[in-house]
Amino acid sequence: MRHPKLIQSLLLSLGLLWGAIIEAQTMFIDDTLFVPLRSGPSTSFRIVHKGLRSGTEVEVVEPDVEGFAKIRLSSGLEGFLPKRYLTGEPIARVKLTKLEQEHARLSKQYQQTREQLDKLKANNNSLDADYQSTLNKLERTQQELTEIKNISANALTLDQRNRELRETNEQLRNQLELVEVENMRLKDKSESNMLMIGGGLVLLGVLIALIVPMINPTKKHDSWA
Repeated sequence: MRHPKLIQSLLLSLGLLWGAIIEAQTMFIDDTLFVPLRSGPSTSFRIVHKGLRSGTEVEVVEPDVEGFAKIRLSSGLEGFLPKRYLTGEPIARVKLTKLEQEHARLSKQYQQTREQLDKLKANNNSLDADYQSTLNKLERTQQELTEIKNISANALTLDQRNRELRETNEQLRNQLELVEVENMRLKDKSESNMLMIGGGLVLLGVLIALIVPMINPTKKHDSWA
């Protein structure tokens, strides 16, 4: 009777040693309402926790000790429970809760994204309006610039024409001054000629008056007699 107990003790020790070597992994209490947690790998050991609710997340310290698994709670409490109650996936209720939370998160994110999209659309519409307004202003400015260029070209042409007219007017004025000076000279010359002619006529008359009596002196004396 001693040998089976010795073999059982050795197997238990090997199981504990092997469980310590295996890296701890996270698992969940299977879809059962409550699972008691015991101090040893048997239903004969005392209960250290009256019952773990389905979906409770636990850390497996030793995965298989005679059909039991040694686990550790988040509070640090350790104990044994039948490994058939463990599953590597969360139960449906936990999955549903997580899915609902994820759905709520995604719905909120969707709403935020939709609001951002609406703001972007509004900003885009505003930018389109600003762009169209700027484009219209640019077109009007281009037209005004073209008109100014045309006016400037006409102004340059008029200015050139005015300069030419001023130069022509200045030349005509100079010519007019020359003509006036020439007229004055001719007028002075004409007056001088008239004086000379008048003087010549007077002198001629005097000469005639002196010469005629000398030509016919007899007739003069006869008339006196």
